[in-house]
Amino acid sequence: MDEDLHERGRSAYRQREWAGAYELLTAADRTSPLAPDDLELLTTSAYLVGHDDVGDDLAARAYRELVREEPTRAARHAFWLGMHLLLRGEPARGGGWLARARRLVDEAGRECVEQGYLLVPDALQRLGEGDAEAARACSERAAAIGERFDEPDLQALGRLCVGQALISAGDTTQALALLDEVMVAVTADEVSPIVAGIVYCAVIEACQEVFELRRAQEWTAALSHWCASQPDLVPYRGQCMVHRAEIMLVHGAWPDALDEARRACDQLSGHPAAGAAFYQLAELHRLHGSFDAAEDAYRRASRWIPEPQPGLALLRTAQGQADAAAAMLRPVLEEAVGFVARTRLLAAHVEVVIAAGDAASARVSADELRAIADDVGAPLLRAMALHATGAVLVAEQDPGAWEVLRRAWRAWQELDAPYEAARVRVQMGLACLQRRDPDSAEMEFDAARLVFEGLGAAPDVLRLQTLSRAPATGLLTAREAQVLRLVATGMTNRAVAAELFLSEKTVARHVSNIFTKLGVSSRAAATAYAYEHRLV
Repeated sequence: MDEDLHERGRSAYRQREWAGAYELLTAADRTSPLAPDDLELLTTSAYLVGHDDVGDDLAARAYRELVREEPTRAARHAFWLGMHLLLRGEPARGGGWLARARRLVDEAGRECVEQGYLLVPDALQRLGEGDAEAARACSERAAAIGERFDEPDLQALGRLCVGQALISAGDTTQALALLDEVMVAVTADEVSPIVAGIVYCAVIEACQEVFELRRAQEWTAALSHWCASQPDLVPYRGQCMVHRAEIMLVHGAWPDALDEARRACDQLSGHPAAGAAFYQLAELHRLHGSFDAAEDAYRRASRWIPEPQPGLALLRTAQGQADAAAAMLRPVLEEAVGFVARTRLLAAHVEVVIAAGDAASARVSADELRAIADDVGAPLLRAMALHATGAVLVAEQDPGAWEVLRRAWRAWQELDAPYEAARVRVQMGLACLQRRDPDSAEMEFDAARLVFEGLGAAPDVLRLQTLSRAPATGLLTAREAQVLRLVATGMTNRAVAAELFLSEKTVARHVSNIFTKLGVSSRAAATAYAYEHRLV
């Protein structure tokens, strides 16, 4: 009977029936302690069904049972226990187990595959410190040891880390080719399930970091299929939901994205990856206009993401607090290093400072974004850069804005990104107003409105209602329109500043921008304009 439990547990493991394997091997272990091979299967099954604490205890037990007779094998258990703890956000305990593994390997005094595994956390540490060259060197040594010992798991982890180091160094072409190669090993079922899950999530995140939208979508679909083939699987399912929600958001499937983000938040409760889940949920609430719900989700995300940006700054902008948004985004942008960290911040910064009436700062960020897009060459980056440049040209009232925006719209269309494409149509409408073509402007606004209404983008629909009621006021940002209303009631700049909690200098800049955009030269003329267009 005991042997029957053992064999049935092994069979369930081979069939990837993780819950069955866990239950059968646990029952067998209660009858008589498992041998090291079966104990390893039970440990893996515990992790794969989400019993992390049990998995930790089993891994520690395997370490203790092997440490005297098979120290390098014990080091392998210590390594994986340390990695699981690190991935769950427990660096102290994780580092302790990795130190134990290193001590055993050093004491063994001979070459072993465990030496290669221990290079992986070293490489990740170097990446975290911003030393891409050292990270790549560690990773290449790990992959080479994996090849020498014919260890597919180590080869995959080593090459994954090499790809991440290449991305950090800016060599995205070589990085993506290597990551594709790693994914072939995963989809060919050449690696263990835990390594497969780690690689899937890491590769998808890398693709998103370098704005490879199509690759991210392809590997997200593959991860979804992989998770679906193992109904008992708990780890990676939550991360998979986050990735799917991100893809759905881009492609306009907002209700599905919202459901997926909510499930991811539930699935990842207490896990460091919950930060990304709550951030994605916050983004969807913000775009729908559920600002209180977005505020709460950003706050939850901040438990794991110290600065939930640029989403929080964009929320403040949507709430009419563009100056506050610019103030909170500025230090984050100044501290961001590398094109991956800076790009999304730059795109958001353009939007925020234009709303704050600071076209000069928007121009600086748009130019940097365009330079990065030209260097990297990713279609998503190109669309973002054209969009930002076009918005700046509208803010500067440059006659060339419409043509740049037309190219941005085509770029978003090619990426099947309806919301971003509709946002460009709004900018195209503003460009039409600047060249005194209200009929074309209304056509652009109508086209955008249909998309926004279909998506449920309430703040964008509301803005378009304002533009359609008084087309010429579309030249003003939300903050400028607010300032104009107060100026039209007879308030001085100082009074407006007190009312809106701004500095007099900021109010003076807004008033100057209003005069320029409306083609007037006095407060009286601006006031007359405000009454004429029913702004007061």
